Amino acid sequence: MTHAVGVGDDGMKPSHPIDKSIAIHYPRFMPDPSPAQRQIIESPLDHKLFVSGPAGTGKSSAGVERLKHLLAQGVPADQILVLTPQRSLQEPYLDVIQSPLRGAGGEVTPATVGGLARRMCDLFWPLAAEQAGFAFPDQPPIFLTLETAQYYMAYLVRPLLDEGYFESVTIDRNRLYSQIIDNLNKAAVVGFPHTEIASRLDAAFYGDPAQRRVYADAQDCANRFRDYCLQHNLLDFSLQFEIFANILWPQTQVREHLVKTYRHLIYDNLEEDGARAHDLIREWLVDFQSALLIYDEGGGYRYFLGADVDTAFALRELCDEQVVTEDSFVTSEDVQNLVGSLIESISPLTPPSAPLSQKLGEGTGVRALSTITSRFYPELLDAVVNEIQSLVSSHQVSPSDIVILAPYLSDALRFSLMHRLEARGVPVRSHRPSRSLHDEPASRALITLAALAHPHWNIRPPKFDAAYALMQSIAGLDLVRAQLLTDIVYRPRDLQLSTFDEINTEMQERITYTIGNRYSIIRDFLAEYRMSNYLPLDHFFRKLFGEVLSQPGFGYHDNFDSVRVAASLIESVKKFRQAMEPSFVMKDRPDFDFGKEYVLMLNEGVIAASYVESWRTEDKDAVLVAPAHTFLMMNRPVAIQFWLDIGSSGWHERLAQPLTHPYVLSRGWTRDRVWTDADEVEANRESLARLVSGLLHRCKERIYIGLSELGESGFEQRGELLKAFQKVLQEQGAEN
Repeated sequence: MTHAVGVGDDGMKPSHPIDKSIAIHYPRFMPDPSPAQRQIIESPLDHKLFVSGPAGTGKSSAGVERLKHLLAQGVPADQILVLTPQRSLQEPYLDVIQSPLRGAGGEVTPATVGGLARRMCDLFWPLAAEQAGFAFPDQPPIFLTLETAQYYMAYLVRPLLDEGYFESVTIDRNRLYSQIIDNLNKAAVVGFPHTEIASRLDAAFYGDPAQRRVYADAQDCANRFRDYCLQHNLLDFSLQFEIFANILWPQTQVREHLVKTYRHLIYDNLEEDGARAHDLIREWLVDFQSALLIYDEGGGYRYFLGADVDTAFALRELCDEQVVTEDSFVTSEDVQNLVGSLIESISPLTPPSAPLSQKLGEGTGVRALSTITSRFYPELLDAVVNEIQSLVSSHQVSPSDIVILAPYLSDALRFSLMHRLEARGVPVRSHRPSRSLHDEPASRALITLAALAHPHWNIRPPKFDAAYALMQSIAGLDLVRAQLLTDIVYRPRDLQLSTFDEINTEMQERITYTIGNRYSIIRDFLAEYRMSNYLPLDHFFRKLFGEVLSQPGFGYHDNFDSVRVAASLIESVKKFRQAMEPSFVMKDRPDFDFGKEYVLMLNEGVIAASYVESWRTEDKDAVLVAPAHTFLMMNRPVAIQFWLDIGSSGWHERLAQPLTHPYVLSRGWTRDRVWTDADEVEANRESLARLVSGLLHRCKERIYIGLSELGESGFEQRGELLKAFQKVLQEQGAEN
């Protein structure tokens, strides 16, 4: 361990003078920092620090305070780079960056390594375009989102499916497209040529020879997609990252620009990034004046996206000092004991670097564990909701301090839980990032209204969709009256809505005149719009939302979850239009329309891109319903966790991905080694241990486990997580 030598009144020797006039006067510290946190916060300004420890031990909180300290010491804000593996993890830092207390001048740069790659591709495009092989290096690049990348992938792959590609694969087309894109992304973040995808997968495979053809088809599609991008100046994530890492980063101009711009680095949750990102930081670290690298022991939850904990942990060797945080600010002693007991039951050979390195008390931790059992699944949901209502109504726990988790959050489970909680008056929200915008009621309503406003699309929503759109858009309108109103006024053949005045008086009274007046406002808006010049789809949504749906009496006025979905939809449409406008894909068709193409793409079920707004947690005093991995990446503690379906294999088995493999396509996998059933079992065990540890380290007081004899699908369940809990309970019984 080395220590920097201070030579000034503030213990550091700056490489350039600091203007003390721009110092920011934040509160100096959090209320009661631990000695380790104080060491992190006040480390010299020419010091590089590697901080590791389990979740909940105050590492990120110290990182935020370190940012405040840098600004308070007069470090220019625009010289500070805050990196996280995904944008949702930047939220605590954004609170500081966007604070009204910040000083005038530059801004701190919050970014992901992928986002930094995009900025550099945009800024230094002339340096990269020709060397990368783009057909039009004198034209600007077109950056793709996950959604627009899927659109172009579908355009290229759809004809190949008719020729017999992927004949033995039985998955939805949108999943097929996304897995090919995922292969390209893994090649970029791991650091191998995208042309080696099939050979790596094939070398590790032992089984049905038909699967080898699938890998060859996936490779061909990936090659075609990459060639198409180069021919049309399209940059998906993988191409942006490869250009930055392989072409721009070695350029002297680019390197000097980054080194001169950023002098101080805070890199939080670095274990969730890929190996190539760590390679870049390894080369760059020597040029930073100060650096704070924060590593979460037991992390790596994004392994399916290429996260590499080994290359992340290796960065400690380049730092001046290492700090290990052990004492939890979150979990009680009982919960900490439960961590140890469960991990020992799941994976007895857990290495010392795992979260069990923290100090544990005596006992198995069952005092922090409650069980809810039933024979049938609906009974289990009723019991869970009853317990939550009791906790909230007795004011023991705030709704925002409760989370309901499941390995997968199906539409049926999500609806059942939210409907039950809303009926009991308990505020609730859900978050499922991969959920398509097409599946969100708020966005489906907007899409239906858009189809009614654009008859030339020739998209005729069925009556049920129209009724649901009216119910979503008009406050106080239930589904029964919405269907009644739709049956009377909607004619799908000519996409017309008749007026409320044409309805007979008896039916008007049944629907109510209040609802009729609000319906008339929507109808008049659509009719007037159809007589005017059509707007781009995202502009239409803004107009419809601002002039009608957000007003009092309409469904989006005080439904903040619907507002969030609408904002994500508008952003998605905008990025789709911006990516499509310079392209020539299918524009020779006489019926081509950007809006129509977007709606058709959405109806195919494309996986949604990640929108930061959907991750934000401020002013949401509501119970959260989410998949377990999603909650982990929100990186926030709660008092009470409810785990549903603990007998499900979904807690430990990875999703079937016939076109890709997160372990084989990783840097730690040896080429030409065969992936066996033993490897699968061991990987599942480690994944379950990592997941359970991460969840428990984010729980303050109590875990409720829910188990029904018959699971959600009606079958008996005996998964590995259930066995681990049974073993812990048996050991406790033996001790007593």
